[in-house]
Amino acid sequence: LGVTDGSPRASRRARDRVEAVVLPAIGVAVTLAAFELAPRIGLLPRSSFPPFSEIFATLTDLVTTAALWEAVLDTLDAWARALVIATLIAVPLGLAIGSNQVGALLSRLTIDFLRPIPSVALIPILVLIYGTRPSLKVALAVFGATFPLLFQAMYGVADVDPVAKDTARAFGMGWWTRLRRIVLPSCAPYLATGLRISASVALILVVTGEYIVGVPGLGAEVLVAYSSGAFDRMYALIVVAGVLGLVVNLGFHAVERRVLAWHPSHRLDEGGVG
Repeated sequence: LGVTDGSPRASRRARDRVEAVVLPAIGVAVTLAAFELAPRIGLLPRSSFPPFSEIFATLTDLVTTAALWEAVLDTLDAWARALVIATLIAVPLGLAIGSNQVGALLSRLTIDFLRPIPSVALIPILVLIYGTRPSLKVALAVFGATFPLLFQAMYGVADVDPVAKDTARAFGMGWWTRLRRIVLPSCAPYLATGLRISASVALILVVTGEYIVGVPGLGAEVLVAYSSGAFDRMYALIVVAGVLGLVVNLGFHAVERRVLAWHPSHRLDEGGVG
């Protein structure tokens, strides 16, 4: 009976794993083929959009230069600092607001006012405050990355089982013990999702700040390449930025799956239905 029940499930898992690798690879191949053919047949202007093979050749040369890796390190340094600051702001504040109705009411209008403001619209203000120093792109990324994590923390603490909280109080647990043993484990999936989203948002805004203001980093390199008409170099740098974003997202997703392997949602994903 065990063999009969297990074989179809094992086959389904193996098929799902193969599809998870093969189908994205096919999608990437089709996309690259489209970007190769479109300039050659006139769908895109070849003068400003070279075929992907030319972009890839430029990228191959670019990865051997110190200038690229210095720009990547500048971008990653600002991204890491922004993400740490956003986490230190968003998680405690979100837990405090989400666990207290008075706090939620006090902060609702302020959050609703700040949330719709596009981060890019703050660049003139940040230029007045920071000039063109690297602090500008960090502050820009902090503003944009704080809100996804803040809301996930608020939703997470609001979703904690009230019976568990009441039971903990009945057993005389202090607030720190309740936070450590009940609230944070319950909020962990929400916080992990918020952190993954905020990480991507922070990277986007760091590169945006570099591009618009000219602060050293990948964005500034893209701006220089565009201004000089080196479009193959420009697209190669954009590919590098895209790869960084992909690595960040996949990295956080892998850490999330490993750290939260105990959570029912992750066990269900790995174990299948039932």
